Amino acid sequence: MTSLCVPLTADHCPQMAEQIAQATRLGADMVELRLDHLRDPDLDAIHALMSRAGQFAVGVIITCRLAEEGGNFTGSEEQRVKLFEVAALVGGDYMDIELAAWRRSALLRERIDALRQARDPSRPLKLILSRHDFEKTPADLSNILKDIAREPCDVVKLATKAESIVDSLRVLDALRESAAKRPTIALAMGEAGLLSRVLAGRFGALLTFASLETGQESAPGQVTIADMLGLYRYNSIGPATAVYGVIGCPVGHSMSPAIFNAAFGEIGHDAVYLPLRIEPPYEAFAAFVDNCLSRPWLNMSGCSVTIPHKENLLRYVAERGGEVEPLARRIGAANTLHVQTGELSLAACNTDYRGAMNALCAGIGCTREELGRFSVAVLGAGGVSRAIVAGLRDCGCRVTIYNRTFDRAKTLAAEFGAEARPLEQAADHGADVIINCTSIGMWPNVDDTPLPADALIGKPVVFDTIYNPIETRLLREARLRGCRTVDGVSMFVGQAAAQFERWIGRPAPLDIMRGILRRRLGR
Repeated sequence: MTSLCVPLTADHCPQMAEQIAQATRLGADMVELRLDHLRDPDLDAIHALMSRAGQFAVGVIITCRLAEEGGNFTGSEEQRVKLFEVAALVGGDYMDIELAAWRRSALLRERIDALRQARDPSRPLKLILSRHDFEKTPADLSNILKDIAREPCDVVKLATKAESIVDSLRVLDALRESAAKRPTIALAMGEAGLLSRVLAGRFGALLTFASLETGQESAPGQVTIADMLGLYRYNSIGPATAVYGVIGCPVGHSMSPAIFNAAFGEIGHDAVYLPLRIEPPYEAFAAFVDNCLSRPWLNMSGCSVTIPHKENLLRYVAERGGEVEPLARRIGAANTLHVQTGELSLAACNTDYRGAMNALCAGIGCTREELGRFSVAVLGAGGVSRAIVAGLRDCGCRVTIYNRTFDRAKTLAAEFGAEARPLEQAADHGADVIINCTSIGMWPNVDDTPLPADALIGKPVVFDTIYNPIETRLLREARLRGCRTVDGVSMFVGQAAAQFERWIGRPAPLDIMRGILRRRLGR
């Protein structure tokens, strides 16, 4: 089983000993003692640290990383060897040494070999030889791992910088091949490397790393152990785990991983959902999906797709001969990719309008069919407006679009058979229902509102698609004037639930999804 290892980067030995206890409580299987982070590497203190480490039921890696390989150690080779010796004579299960240093230093090889031979055979000291590339992910990953394996080591390790998620996939390729023959650690660093860290256990890695807390990462892209075990449900990931994710740029702020992973856990579905940052060009989007589909062992089963890739998804599925939902085609954007891996078929649909229509019907207390008798004022003419206007017109509603740039409102209205007016006329709208699709009132500008309070009097429903804050100023003033209100959480959860049901074929656990989102928003 792939261990979850927490690197410890305290400045002093007593603090590092406390970190061992903390990592153990949080669920770590192993800890990496980064001796190069110690400001004053006193040998007696290191002896005491190793004695303390032996009291915990976790594996221990001893590392003193050179500055040239991303570490902090700048002393002499003799000093570094002495630190290794003092630590390893007391305890530790593994020692991590850079491949380049191992090859160039006869002193290092001789002393470490002697140290390993002196250890009690019942508790051997295993050698990890590692190579790091903080600039790129080289083309010849498999050959690099084979080269490391030519040395007399117990574990080969490779860490590279992922310039895109495709690099993470290439790292997993190399890991799969190497781990079948020898103990291997292989990972991609940086935001684009998350996939290689979370999925390492699926492909036989000896371990994967997670930081103790935010700000205590030993390499770029490490997530915390709390997120690895809680958010990504690391211990539930197995050989058959399906992979889903949210494609966007940026994507680190997305609430979707928390919502979907909790939902998968609630119904016992073997799946994990990851943030997948893909740069804006269509070519980057297509390259990522193509690379996923060319690796059936990845079991990529679907993705949520957000800005700026909704149009790219529609184009991609159409060009690959997949199924495109008619209304998504009319909207000109899709937010859901469904991959049926058995027959490798693709489908794209748009659940934004579905989530909005469901939320609106629930707020009014009517069916989709009954919704058509209402007139609706839509504020804004952007992507969210486009999906909602399409859904409203599909239900038969009379729609007027108000937008600051009037030409955009006219273009959108002409396409869907609606009316258009300038945003400054919105206070005199006269509609039954108001839907705010602008960003006015979104955090941090929570005191802004797209409409004066007097324009809300006597309206059955006021719907704000913003979900942070949950109750915007617009909704608060509408509620105080007796209107029914629909918040953005309802729409967000609704569109996510529609994605879930499309992928899984089972009802979504709405209460769980809604509760996770509200907790993440602090409500």
